Amino acid sequence: MPTFTTSRRVEFGDTDMAGIMHFANFFKFMEAAETDFLIARGLSVSWNQPDGRFGLPRVAVACDYLKPARFAEVLTIQVTLEKLGRKSLTYRFDFANSAGEPIACGHITAVLCRTTDNHQIESIEIPADLRDKLQA
Repeated sequence: MPTFTTSRRVEFGDTDMAGIMHFANFFKFMEAAETDFLIARGLSVSWNQPDGRFGLPRVAVACDYLKPARFAEVLTIQVTLEKLGRKSLTYRFDFANSAGEPIACGHITAVLCRTTDNHQIESIEIPADLRDKLQA
C-alpha cells in the first residue's frame, strides 16, 4: 500500500515537566501526518460538493509507545495506507526519533461520510476516483 513520510518537531507545549511528549499528542501528530498525506494527493479530510459535505471521521484510533519523544526532537512519521475497504480506510503511523529509532506505532481508521442538507451523516462507499488518489 502507498506510503508517505513527513516530519514534525516536538514543541515545548507538546511535552510534560520532564520534557517528554505527552502520549495524547501522538494522536495530534498522526492527524497532522494524515493531512499531509492527503494534501500530497490533492485531497482533504473534509470538503464540500454540491450533493453535501464529505469527510473522514475517525471510528478507531490506537498508539503503541516504544520510547519517549523529547522536546525539540524532529520526529519522522511514515504514513502507510494499510487498508482500503469499501467505506473505510486504515492508516498506520510509524514514528522515529532524530536518531532514526522507532518510538511509536499508531493507527487511525476513518469512514467516508456525507452530511446531507438536513444534517444527517451517512457512511458511503469510497468512489473510484477517490480510491485511485488514495492509492497513488
